Amino acid sequence: MMSSNISSILSHQTFMNNNAHNVANVNSDGFIPQNTTIHENGSDSTKAITSKATDTGTKTSQTDLTKEITDQMTIENVTKADVVAIRAQDEMFGSLLDIKA
Repeated sequence: MMSSNISSILSHQTFMNNNAHNVANVNSDGFIPQNTTIHENGSDSTKAITSKATDTGTKTSQTDLTKEITDQMTIENVTKADVVAIRAQDEMFGSLLDIKA
């Protein structure tokens, strides 16, 4: 189970990197942002899929800050949940090792 949490953290790190790239280019003329989606890749892992957004033909940046900021909040909350789960698993394994010793 710990591997699924680690996979999720890595996928969401890719999501955050793409999100930060979009925000950094909010004032770049003609910039087309990247879209990121997280997909389950088997039973214990996830994968971040990145694609270019649809070009609307606008000369200004097409980054939507409301989308990017809400995505950042989602990424933060999912990562926090993954870290809590990893800590709980680590504590359980530690307790089991103490019992065995």
